[in-house]
Amino acid sequence: MSIFNHQRLPDETFKLDIERMRAGWYTDKYFVNIALMLRVLAGMGYQYQGSHHHLPAGISPQGIQCGDLEVEMQWFTRRAGKTIVVGVDKALSMLRQCAGFWDGETFVNRADRLEVWAVHDGCVVEGDGNPLRVEPVLRVRGRYRDFAILETPTLGILTRASRVATNVYETLQAARGKPVLFFPARFDLHEVQAADGYAYNIAVQRFNLDFAGTLGPIVSTDAQGDWWGGAGGGTVAHAAIAAFLGDTCEAMLAFARVLPVEIPRIALVDFNNDCVNDSLLVCRSMFDHYRECVDSGRLEEAERYRLYGVRLDTSGSLRDLSVPPLGDPALDLGVNPRLVFLVRQALDAAWESWDIPHTWRERARRYCQAVKIVVSGGFNPEKIQRFEKLNVPADIYAVGSALFDNHGATVTDFTADVVRIKVDGHWVDMAKVGRQACDNPNLERVW
Repeated sequence: MSIFNHQRLPDETFKLDIERMRAGWYTDKYFVNIALMLRVLAGMGYQYQGSHHHLPAGISPQGIQCGDLEVEMQWFTRRAGKTIVVGVDKALSMLRQCAGFWDGETFVNRADRLEVWAVHDGCVVEGDGNPLRVEPVLRVRGRYRDFAILETPTLGILTRASRVATNVYETLQAARGKPVLFFPARFDLHEVQAADGYAYNIAVQRFNLDFAGTLGPIVSTDAQGDWWGGAGGGTVAHAAIAAFLGDTCEAMLAFARVLPVEIPRIALVDFNNDCVNDSLLVCRSMFDHYRECVDSGRLEEAERYRLYGVRLDTSGSLRDLSVPPLGDPALDLGVNPRLVFLVRQALDAAWESWDIPHTWRERARRYCQAVKIVVSGGFNPEKIQRFEKLNVPADIYAVGSALFDNHGATVTDFTADVVRIKVDGHWVDMAKVGRQACDNPNLERVW
C-alpha cells in the first residue's frame, strides 16, 4: 500500500467505474478527441506529412506514423517545497484496467504493452516550482492513444490525495506530535471519503517515520478507512445534547451507559456556551458513577464512566461565559487559548471541592487530571502553531476543512507532459518549451 510495506493496493480496492472510464466519461473531452483522431489516422496508415517538425538534426520525419506513435509521459506536482505523494496506486489501477481501445463492442486492453515506473504512496518529492526541475512520480512509455484518456483521472487522484496528505502532514508538524483528528468529511462529497481517509493515514505514517512518532490514525467515518481497514470513531454531537434537552451531563451519561466501552468518552461541552461549568458537571457525574461501580466491585462497568476528554467547539462568533472579555476577538471569541487554560485549571482542581471519602481523594485527583482536552472549530496549521507556541494545554486537535485547503502554498496541482517520443527505436526529446524529461531516484519499474 505504500513505502511502509512496499506493497501496492490491489485493483479491487478502488471500485473503479471501469466501463465508463474506458469510454472517456471522466476525461476532459480534448483527450477523448485526440485519442479518436489518432486511432482513425492509424487505421488509415497515415504518416507525418508536415514540414515544421522539431526533430533533432539528422533525424528524418519520413515514415513516422503519428497515430501509433510511442511516447514517454511524466506526471509531477507543481507544489513548491515538500509534497507527500498519495494516489499512485489508484492511478496505476486506472492504467492497468483502462489503457487500450475499443474494437467495436470489445475493449482491447493494452496495459501490458506499456512500460510503467512509479513511486510508492507515502514517498516525498521536493521542488522549487520550476517545471524544469521536478521529481516525477509516474512515468509511462507506450503508444499514446492507448492511455491518452487516462490523463485526467490519474491527475485527479494524485492531486487530491497528495494535497490532503501534505496538508495533514503540515498540520501534524504544527501540532508537534499531538494527535490530529480527521474531521473534514462534512465539507465535501461523500464519494471522496475513501481516498481522503487513505491520504490522511499515509500522512500519519509518514510523520511517524520522519519524527519517530507513534501516532495512530483517527478518522470520523467508516468510508475514510475503506482502503486501509480503518473505522470511523466519534462521540457526542450537539444534536444529541439537544435530544437530552440541552443537558450535556445527561447526554454524556447516556452515551457512557449505552455505547461500547472501547469508544473513548469525550464530552462535547460548548452546547450552553459555558465550557468550564459543563466540563465540571460532566466530570463529577462521570466520576460518581465510576466510583459507585468500583465500590460495588463492578470494575468492567466502571470503565464505561472513565471520562477520556472534553471537546471545546465554541463558535468563532461567541465568547464563552467563562472567558472575561478583553475586547480582542482573537483573545475572546471561539476556542481561544484563554478558554483552554481555564478549562484545564478547572478540571485539574475539580476534585479538591468534592465531598468524597479520604481513600478516594488521590484517585479522584488522577481521574480529573487525566481528562484530555480536545479542541475543534476553525483550526489550521497557523492556529495550531499559535497554540503550541503559547503552550496551550490542548491535547488533541480536531481539524476539518483546512485539510482540503488549496490556495497559495497549499496548491498541489499535478500535471503530465509528453517529454520524449520513440523514433526508429530511439527515444528522442520532444517536450513543450519550459518542460523536459526529469528523473526521480524513487521511481521503480512496475510493469
